[in-house]
Amino acid sequence: MRGKTAEDLKLLELLDPVAEAAGYEIVRLRLMGGHERRRLQIMAERPPEPGQIEGEMNVEDCTRLSRKVSEIMDAADPISGEYVLEVSSPGIDRPLTRPKDFAAYEGYEVRLELDRLAEGRKRFRGILVGLEDDQVAIDLEGEEETALVPLSWVTEAKLVMNDDLMKRGAEGRAARLAAEGQIGEQHEQTSE
Repeated sequence: MRGKTAEDLKLLELLDPVAEAAGYEIVRLRLMGGHERRRLQIMAERPPEPGQIEGEMNVEDCTRLSRKVSEIMDAADPISGEYVLEVSSPGIDRPLTRPKDFAAYEGYEVRLELDRLAEGRKRFRGILVGLEDDQVAIDLEGEEETALVPLSWVTEAKLVMNDDLMKRGAEGRAARLAAEGQIGEQHEQTSE
């Protein structure tokens, strides 16, 4: 799910070590478009700090990672033709691409898209219960029992933007700002 095509997966092999060395994790990578004008889209974040559920990715982080990726891409030249590089944060309504994402967002509404039919459909929406033995557990509206979907069948998983998710995002931002304020206060005290 982090990469959709064989080309995406090869690029992940090349770029994962670059991102990790720079202090980031690639959440998702997509090479899109035809051969004339392609777009390499990378969603990344810093690994979460102890006590945090999710990482952060601000504009400066995007710029820093973009430069590191560009250096490797220019040297290795793995994409034929021209392409545009986009580096961004996963956002509040982020894709869930790694097993740890499914654990971190238990209790939030999610949309799943499968690579095959299950119970006559490919798309599901419900409350994420978590990951159990490589199966996504999801409570579907109107169903009494929790549905289990093999993670290997999931092609896309994304959080649904709603009040609960926005509240979580605001609380996370407030906690980060408070931590940065404490760091700033400590710096001021040691410089006096």
